[in-house]
Amino acid sequence: MDPVWKDPEMDGPVSQKTQQTETATDDLLYSAQVRCENGRYTLTVTDLVSDTVQVFPVAKKAVDRLPFYLDMLRSKLS
Repeated sequence: MDPVWKDPEMDGPVSQKTQQTETATDDLLYSAQVRCENGRYTLTVTDLVSDTVQVFPVAKKAVDRLPFYLDMLRSKLS
């Protein structure tokens, strides 16, 4: 398992491996955050190309499965 650290500007852990692959020349196109407030989860997707933000309610079950989905995506990309 990759080491994890907490970003002071975010509410959750961030993979150190992900942070190491970013460089100063990368163009950030999208960002996503999952937040929990009062037991309710929301997904915030920021589109930096068109300068828009979308917020979606997310079920706890989907949040719990997020590591599985990310592993699946990682294996398809490698």
